[in-house]
Amino acid sequence: MTEPQAAGRSWLARTVWARTAETPLRRFLRTETGSAALMLVCATTAMLWTNFGGSSYERLWGTHFSLGLGHLVISMSLRTWINSGLMALFFFVVGLEARREFDVGELRERRRVVLALFAGLAGMLVPILIYLGFNAGRDSAHGWGAAMASDTAYGLGVLALVGPRNLDRLRSFVLTVSVADDVISLAVIAIAYNRHVRLMDIVGLLAIFLIILGVRAARVRAGVVYMVLGVAAWFEAHNAGVDPIVVGLAMGLLVFARPVARNQLERASDLFRLFREQPTPELARTAAMGLASAVSPNERLARLFHPWTSYLIVPLFALANAGIKIDGGILARALTSPITLGIFIGYLAGKPSGIVGMCWLVTRVSRGRLRPSVGWASVGGAGQIAGIGFTVSLLIADLAFTGDHLAEAKIGLLVAGWFSALLAWGIFKTASRLPPIRRFRALLGTTDVLVDLAVPVDPEYDHFRGRPDAPVTVVEYGDFECPYCGQAEPVVRELLAGHGDVRYVWRHLPLHDVHPNAQLAAEAAESASLQDKFWEMHDLLLAHQQELQPQDLVRYAEEIGLDVERFRRHLREGSVSDRIAEDMESADLSGVSGTPTFFINGRRHRGSYDIDTLSREVRLAKLHADMNANRSE
Repeated sequence: MTEPQAAGRSWLARTVWARTAETPLRRFLRTETGSAALMLVCATTAMLWTNFGGSSYERLWGTHFSLGLGHLVISMSLRTWINSGLMALFFFVVGLEARREFDVGELRERRRVVLALFAGLAGMLVPILIYLGFNAGRDSAHGWGAAMASDTAYGLGVLALVGPRNLDRLRSFVLTVSVADDVISLAVIAIAYNRHVRLMDIVGLLAIFLIILGVRAARVRAGVVYMVLGVAAWFEAHNAGVDPIVVGLAMGLLVFARPVARNQLERASDLFRLFREQPTPELARTAAMGLASAVSPNERLARLFHPWTSYLIVPLFALANAGIKIDGGILARALTSPITLGIFIGYLAGKPSGIVGMCWLVTRVSRGRLRPSVGWASVGGAGQIAGIGFTVSLLIADLAFTGDHLAEAKIGLLVAGWFSALLAWGIFKTASRLPPIRRFRALLGTTDVLVDLAVPVDPEYDHFRGRPDAPVTVVEYGDFECPYCGQAEPVVRELLAGHGDVRYVWRHLPLHDVHPNAQLAAEAAESASLQDKFWEMHDLLLAHQQELQPQDLVRYAEEIGLDVERFRRHLREGSVSDRIAEDMESADLSGVSGTPTFFINGRRHRGSYDIDTLSREVRLAKLHADMNANRSE
């Protein structure tokens, strides 16, 4: 085999390397998948325990526990401690995730928030009307709240199981509608299902939240301060007669999220370097604090609490609340019970019709200015997933009903959840069988994706490989001394070899604080560019990342046939440093802090950089480009 053939073969070789850079949303959803499975096991266990364990189920969860501090004593059953105490932490995590999507995710485009709020509201009103239609004139009509609330945890878990893979926009849409649903539902609990609201304690609760907002405005970062204020707000809400789980959601929504800034990473590196030189306890503490502060409080707290809420609190909630004593009599009553039928039909038909109908209406009235961020098959699947009601619905049912009526409500909720999950699977399965263009349109729609790349690609300015007019552009911010960039290079070559419709752009982001030779290497590439040899130098630098000293750079210049004296002069004078600084500024504007970072048609790629993942994203971008081209014609 000749040398050129060997080189070509290396471009096509598969790589086993993959660097994981998962989004917080994907970690969130992966955890929810396991949580949904565990919650199902716990709900089944509760059913078996109730029917075969005698009275031990109710005796355990009805046991009272008291917590006191001085004259302040709170006494509640174990079930209530879970429902009002531990579940507040669950809603805190939901609030964190919603705030992160609002700050740095799909909801940065505020119009999508408005549409989700309208869809969430309609998805609640229609089931309520259906429930009231079945229960008009009956005492059970006051339980309308049990027919309106979707289950965020269970719904996202089911979506991860039955929905299409790697469609963050769909997951963001479901999450947004679910959180809007949760906010309204918790407000309903606070207003409609708390019978003994105390005005003075409400004033005290509002005062505590004003203090929290003041502390946040003063940029106090001590977590213990917020923890103390949050616990105080929880106690005040309980005393006021308001279900304190609303405090958890409100606290989560207050915690801002932001991308990691490069200057913060540089500061963290400096602190670690100081500790490396003098490993004292004081410098260790300073370095640890610097590393922690580089990540937003939102992501730190979500990573800390989310596994606990998903794998312990939500399954425990299911175990404590899903127990239903089933016998022939209760099943016979449930088949004709207006409570069961109202809840079942409200969730199974009312939820999806309300969400899909409102999305369609808003799209028509706004003439497309406000439209779902996903396709109509995804909207239908999301609406059906919203028909899964569990956590908040059980909370409301427990407040609204007792005895047989409570059992009938639980049966309606559980059966509706099963059928809704099955119908959602059917919708996504049907969409997956469509031809590629139609499948893409059905799942992702025609809404333009949010562009993360702040400075668009300019063929007259940027360095690129591939067709200038290619429908897909892959931009990489890289560092010639970064080992991960070196490992990504054969993947990029394979991507270009396998896709003739891809344009690849390199932009400089030398990480001075960790790679001392990266800046000079970038200047060498730009100096070679002045002699039309950028890519030749680029390839040599990435192939010899451990040899980037000045003498090495000069040797590479000789190998590719540069005018060495001219090359030396450019390096010595730093005449190309401004060009590199412009790339670095564009990286800062795009929220890029590490290397390699890829953008595909302006959209930041978050995930592994292996050839299969990048190829899949390129194909999706190509489908989107083709669809837009057909639409413009």
